Amino acid sequence: MPSDTPTEPRRARGRPRDWHDKTGQNTIKSLDRAFDVLERLSELSGVTLSELANDLKQSPATVYRVLITLEGRGVVEFDPSAQLWHVGAGAFLIGSRFLRRTSLVERARPILRDLMESTGETANLGIEKDGMVLFLSQVETHSSIRAFFPPGTMSPMHSSGIGKALLAQLPVDRLDKIIAAQPLDRFTERTLTSRRKLDSDLADTLRRGYSIDNEERNTGMKCVAAAVHDVHGEPVAGLSVSGPSSRMGDDILHRFGRHVGAAAQELSTAIGGAPVKT
Repeated sequence: MPSDTPTEPRRARGRPRDWHDKTGQNTIKSLDRAFDVLERLSELSGVTLSELANDLKQSPATVYRVLITLEGRGVVEFDPSAQLWHVGAGAFLIGSRFLRRTSLVERARPILRDLMESTGETANLGIEKDGMVLFLSQVETHSSIRAFFPPGTMSPMHSSGIGKALLAQLPVDRLDKIIAAQPLDRFTERTLTSRRKLDSDLADTLRRGYSIDNEERNTGMKCVAAAVHDVHGEPVAGLSVSGPSSRMGDDILHRFGRHVGAAAQELSTAIGGAPVKT
């Protein structure tokens, strides 16, 4: 006999119950092969069918079927005059849709939390805004003595870890424009107030892969920072770890620098950025 009790509609799921299972029964080999072809094609600047097949160690017939299928979707293109295959506009459109849903702050939050946990110090996210560093997000350390840069805080670039990490990555004309617009004001005895000293510090930053604010903004506070890059390899943000000088000696600074550099690379990848060679 049917029950009079109404049943709740089944909740829609984005994944099946056994989505953790990555065995062959839950993967589509042909689709996986197609992504191998597309990924390798994206790394090459035009390639023949035979070259691509040899590179992937697959038969030309198999690779050709994949290419023809992707061509039908506009994801790859064929140049008949040169007999070369290229990534198509369809791939760019798909990537653009990903970028539209990418939020720098949202993507950075778990990375900031991990950075704070791995170093024990406050982790920060900032961008360049009108020649200044604008802090967007922060995950504070559990320690009672801590650095504090609430979202919305502005700081001069020449005396900021994030600011120097970004300045070190800029072309000279852009660097000159920022320095000309913002005087190199002194905040502590360690502030870099000459262009010569700042240029030397930025060169060290490029060599290391991370910047160091050695009590240059606030006496008794130090910071290590690294730049985050977009799809064009341009610096669009910076991650940093900041804390009291008593907990951040030279050996700690360089160890934290490696943590911050890895976190910046992770965030660059998360927003679709190009990997940066150091």
